[in-house]
Amino acid sequence: MSRLYARLDALRASTQLSLDQVLGQGGRGGTHQNRSERDSMAGMHSARLARLWAVENGLCFGRLDHTDQTSHYIGRIGLSDDRQRLLIDWRAPVAQPFYRATPASPMGLARRRHLQTRGRRVIGVDDDLFDLDGLSDDARATLNGEAALLASLAETRTGRMRDIVATIQAEQDRIIRADLPGVLVVQGGPGTGKTVVALHRAAYLLYTHREKLDRRGVLILGPNLTFLRYIEQVLPSLGETDVLLMTIGEMFPGLTATLRDRPEVAQVKGDARMAGVLARAVRDRQRVPAETIHLDLGRITLRLDRHICEGARSKAMRSGRLHNQARAVFVRQVLNKLARQAAKLLGRGVIDDDELADLREELRTEPAVKTALNRLWPYLTPHQLLIGLFTSRERLDYAAADFTPDERALMLRDSPQRGRPWYTESDVPLLDEAAELLGEIDEAVLRATALQNEEELAASRAAEEHERQFELTYAREVLQLTGLSDIIDAERFAERHSGDVSHLTTAERAATDRTWAFGHVIVDEAQELSPMAWRMVMRRCPARSMTVVGDIAQTGSTSGGRSWNAVLDPYTGGRWREERLTVNYRTPAELMAVAADVLAAVDPALEAPASVREAAEAPWSVRVASLAADLPGVVAAGLAAGTGGTMAVLVPESAMAELGAAVTAGVPGAVAGPGATTLEAPVAVLTVADAKGLEFDSVLVAAPDRILTESVRGASDLYVALTRATRTLGVVHTGPLPTVLARLAPRPAAP
Repeated sequence: MSRLYARLDALRASTQLSLDQVLGQGGRGGTHQNRSERDSMAGMHSARLARLWAVENGLCFGRLDHTDQTSHYIGRIGLSDDRQRLLIDWRAPVAQPFYRATPASPMGLARRRHLQTRGRRVIGVDDDLFDLDGLSDDARATLNGEAALLASLAETRTGRMRDIVATIQAEQDRIIRADLPGVLVVQGGPGTGKTVVALHRAAYLLYTHREKLDRRGVLILGPNLTFLRYIEQVLPSLGETDVLLMTIGEMFPGLTATLRDRPEVAQVKGDARMAGVLARAVRDRQRVPAETIHLDLGRITLRLDRHICEGARSKAMRSGRLHNQARAVFVRQVLNKLARQAAKLLGRGVIDDDELADLREELRTEPAVKTALNRLWPYLTPHQLLIGLFTSRERLDYAAADFTPDERALMLRDSPQRGRPWYTESDVPLLDEAAELLGEIDEAVLRATALQNEEELAASRAAEEHERQFELTYAREVLQLTGLSDIIDAERFAERHSGDVSHLTTAERAATDRTWAFGHVIVDEAQELSPMAWRMVMRRCPARSMTVVGDIAQTGSTSGGRSWNAVLDPYTGGRWREERLTVNYRTPAELMAVAADVLAAVDPALEAPASVREAAEAPWSVRVASLAADLPGVVAAGLAAGTGGTMAVLVPESAMAELGAAVTAGVPGAVAGPGATTLEAPVAVLTVADAKGLEFDSVLVAAPDRILTESVRGASDLYVALTRATRTLGVVHTGPLPTVLARLAPRPAAP
């Protein structure tokens, strides 16, 4: 082990020295080629140094002893010196037997050794023996036998997901190493490790397809910000530091939406019909006046009638441009008509094209004309469209005519107030859809003056495009001459030296670009996404290279998926494949038996995953007189029992404020709701939605009857709540216990 860390330290030192030398070569001086080499090499050394520091803990975790007397050490990254390969990256093909060998199929192994480390010391050794005769006498003398997997499962939770690189099981390894192209669905019940498998798959794909994915990037979508904080250390610990982690509420640049709509509102907003609603909302802003508009210009008064506007709108629509770009067509047609009308009123008769252009530009700057044009065909941002739609009953009635009056009433809202969040998670896919319909606003047109007409703007754009192509050609030549074409692509190189683009990582660039197309997208808790959210996600991955992770039985959202066929077939034509995880590594068998009764209420055909271990304590229930008054005492008693680790109190959405306040007031160190401190607290009070994807040593479920009845998918929510625990499970209730929880052993309430 000391030799491995010595090599790691040497690599860090040499990489840091190289980075210092590159950075010490000056700022922005020198030729394009000099700056290219500095920036490219600095980025490469920085990324490598980050990876080398990220793998400090658990650098080496295994050894393979083959029947031919050869051995390989397996670790988080590959290491070698001048003489030999010291450590094999866990993702390399030669490492597969570490995860897939079985007594029936040993894959040439005599022994598989698991190494447990703390810091830089080995503190435990576990051996899986396949062929005793294949071991040397010295190797036989060092055999040890404790189950590495079960030992890791028995450890208390820390509030952060740990990688499973040392204990990946065969069914998990098969999924991790699956091919990159296409959509892979990882269907797995609670505790089967589907999230951590997806994260290890991301690390494996980046290792195997580095050149492709480094350029386009990998996006991981999680259900909430607390979940992303929970998993954020896994990929860096595997040597991958440039992956973008997001929630649905963050997918529109510049916005982080954490508010949640009521389930019935979210269901309406997530409906696929909303795409048509937004399309009609855009058309509604492309107006034809019911009555003639009189434009008083002082000397003359122009008439803007329905006939002129209908002709201009028709031509704009036939142009095939999006709303904001088509406005230029509409405006030009209207101004042409008004200019000829003005020429006639001014007695100028027939005018030629140059005179028409001059008169058109004069009219463009007239306040009355500008006001009319902005009313008839305004520039719109996605935010303006959505606010205008949801705050106007008239606009909703027109755009959402396919919805019932009650559904339209659910969407109607008050206008935003300064300083108060307005957008919900359900709004973000709608903003994205609106952006697709509206297109970008041409800032050059907005800045145009009477002295810079459309022809001049077109010439300016042509010149800019010519300059850009020249820079790209130059960039390709430089990269070929310097041998750096495999490190950085020409477009990124040209951007870096344009003088106005900062040097961002792939993840940072993708986070600010709504139209970014990722090389691979991983969607966790995918069963919760609405049809409108799927439209947004699929736009981010036109190549359809995706890993979709979830469990249909755990769908809690009223707009979530009921089957993978319904979710994916519209985008893949049925061309997707499914892998199933069937073993529960998190939840003990006794706890899972309780959850299985609830699962039967969700769907009798569904089968719970099989648990690999038993609980030290049977799950229990306690009936109290008042949740607000008595729940803190139950929580405190659980902490005093000394189980250690983390505890979650899962409560109905409607009781979150009351019970969160009661527990935080009565239990020192407890926190309520999601946030930065949730994962570090000894006790966290959460709703079921906020606990999605998380796990805790102990779980108390409060008011299970209300969890069941507050949503049309209440049984799924209760199933999720019961399967968050790794050790102990308790249920606290006031009324009769729901019949699906009959297995729980009743306890007397504390006096």
